[in-house]
Amino acid sequence: MRDIKAIIRDMTLEEKAGLCSGQDFWHLKAVERLGVPGVMVSDGPHGLRKQDLSKSSDHLGINDSISAVCFPSACGASASFDRELLTEVGALLGEECQAEDVSVLLGPAVNIKRSPLCGRNFEYYSEDPHVAGQLAAAVIKGVQSKNVGVSVKHYAANNQEYHRMNVSAEADERTLREIYLAAFETAVKEAKPWTVMCGYNKINGEYASEDHWLLTEVLRDEWGFDGCVVSDWGAVNDRVKGLAAGLDIEMPTSGGVTDALIVKAVRDGSLDESVLDTVVERILNLVFKYADNRIQAVFDRDAHHEAAVKAALECAVLLKNEDGALPLKTGSNVAFIGEFAKKPRFQGGGSSHINPSKIDNALDSTAGRAVITYAAGFPADKDEEIAGLIEEAVESAKGKDAAVIFAGLPDIFESEGYDREHMRLPLVQNKLIEAVAAVQPNTVVVLHNGSPVEIPWIGKVKAVLEMYLAGQGAGRAAADLLFGAANPSGKLAETFPLKLSDNPSFLYFPGDGKTAEYREGVFIGYRYYDKKEMDVLFPFGHGLSYTTFEYSNLRLSNANIKDTETLTVSVDVANTGGREGKETVQLYVSDHTNTAVRPLKELKGFAKLSLKPGEKKTAEFTLSKRAFAWYNEAISDWYCASGEYEILIGASSRDIRLSAKLNIESTQLIKMNVTQKTLMEDLLANPKTAGIIKGYIENQPLFSQGESDAASAVINSQMALRMMLEMPLCSIRMFGQISEERLNRLIDELNSQIDG
Repeated sequence: MRDIKAIIRDMTLEEKAGLCSGQDFWHLKAVERLGVPGVMVSDGPHGLRKQDLSKSSDHLGINDSISAVCFPSACGASASFDRELLTEVGALLGEECQAEDVSVLLGPAVNIKRSPLCGRNFEYYSEDPHVAGQLAAAVIKGVQSKNVGVSVKHYAANNQEYHRMNVSAEADERTLREIYLAAFETAVKEAKPWTVMCGYNKINGEYASEDHWLLTEVLRDEWGFDGCVVSDWGAVNDRVKGLAAGLDIEMPTSGGVTDALIVKAVRDGSLDESVLDTVVERILNLVFKYADNRIQAVFDRDAHHEAAVKAALECAVLLKNEDGALPLKTGSNVAFIGEFAKKPRFQGGGSSHINPSKIDNALDSTAGRAVITYAAGFPADKDEEIAGLIEEAVESAKGKDAAVIFAGLPDIFESEGYDREHMRLPLVQNKLIEAVAAVQPNTVVVLHNGSPVEIPWIGKVKAVLEMYLAGQGAGRAAADLLFGAANPSGKLAETFPLKLSDNPSFLYFPGDGKTAEYREGVFIGYRYYDKKEMDVLFPFGHGLSYTTFEYSNLRLSNANIKDTETLTVSVDVANTGGREGKETVQLYVSDHTNTAVRPLKELKGFAKLSLKPGEKKTAEFTLSKRAFAWYNEAISDWYCASGEYEILIGASSRDIRLSAKLNIESTQLIKMNVTQKTLMEDLLANPKTAGIIKGYIENQPLFSQGESDAASAVINSQMALRMMLEMPLCSIRMFGQISEERLNRLIDELNSQIDG
């Protein structure tokens, strides 16, 4: 067993400082005289983007990387709602990393989809932190099962590309805790990632790379993270301040510049050397965790490709299927339209861009299943109408059994480094779809995109299959789904709004370049649309199947629990259709206590069931206090109020099938400090003060109907009661029933009762 502390004692100050930054773009430094190896890290997260080291390195995917297998991007992977699948994919990624001698895969990315315009949304899982956290944890467990680390990113509130290196995300603590930190918390607590990558941005004016509250107080002290914090590439502002705040490794190399600043800070006493030693110990633990478990691995690219096809099948979402337009019949006469049929868009641009080992396309994958006529229709790489292509496509669609249009966003529409300007598909694609649908009643659209798009032609086509960016197996998966060799089972992990301006962050995204104000608070995605009772194009959790499912027999383990107890929820789901399929059962919680402004419901559990025709299975969920709690800034803790809650079971956020109510008793006392400004209703709500104050309210003249009909017309009993409840305690002086001295004695009596 290695003696890490002995190695640190033998290191010079310069060697210790040197370990805190990269050797080059992708390697950590070695200390050869002490047997410390240099190890390599590499971009991910849905494939291995190990750059060819015979060429210059970059972070944005400009230069070639080695051949690897490209699995579905997070936008698609999240639609699977399948923890087991993502653990399997993670394990395959870990195998590839071992084979290529990569110690840490830089991913998964769990930032919340605050706006559909964020250019990097294809790398992120969801608008919902429960989904993002659960699926990220699954991937992490898979990768790290192969003794390869991950780097969960980008911590935190990195929700836009515009001015990402200096913009300040301005959000209150409740919003951060409930929405933007929650997925990181789940990943850290459930999967124990080897590293966490901090973002470029500031949070409430403090760079993430030097935010002690973020990197130490929350991440380490509260969540128990014991790995390394690494900077995003070029995200370091003040290196010494960052080190003291909890930033362990700066990437890439600084050429020794910031190493020298650390040495200087230790020597002049502005940085305690013990802080540096703690950082070095974490780095050495990281290095040796990989180096001591290194294996000479090889991986089967063909087998991994088949796994990528399987994953793509699970990620596709059937958004619409009118009159059973899908699946298409084998042997039918079908027009395939759009260059994406030949050249599918299966991944996003930037640092996650993978050099795929092979690429399946839908056109070739359909061979032998149907009579296919192909028409290009529009280019896959730009929004440009080429003379004659639309007319050719329309002619090819006439008289066929169906037309399948392969549409989507070109690479230039969404990428790391910039945000989208709108939610539209290329105009040429919308024009072509309208034209084809006008002559072909059985028009089907297959979408290839990394984030929601507006669909103005939704009422004119029979079916829409959302493939997202499904990796190198996307083409074969699309063909299998279109012709019924597989049954779509994906569900949306984000809402598709009708139009961009419906989005809750619309007025504030992306800000002025200096600040991005998160004024929508916790109301993002379905939380907002449901509260506003707004129509959406497709709701969160939506996804159709070629079979049908029936929900029944919702059971709660107890209808009355304390917040210290867990609740077990069970529900039966049966396949009532004619073919095998999978259904994602979604559990939402609704708070009826009215103690805080909260969403109407929030997802707190999901389970994907595979069911043969006629088969019934039970989905079971275990809920703890956090499933019902909100973050109360007044007590700096999660709080579950006493009162009524409701469990909602649905096939989507807008398709609730069953519900059941329960009561929760809070064991968490929020201490009240009574002052003259304390409201009467708060005193009545507290059992320790209710008895004392009740008599004062009942004896107030305002509470009576008045002495005349005219008075009664002005002040009715309901008005009087509401006025009294919402008045501060000092208001009882208004009616001449209590002196200032007596009021202060009453306040002392109330506080004494609370403390007793």
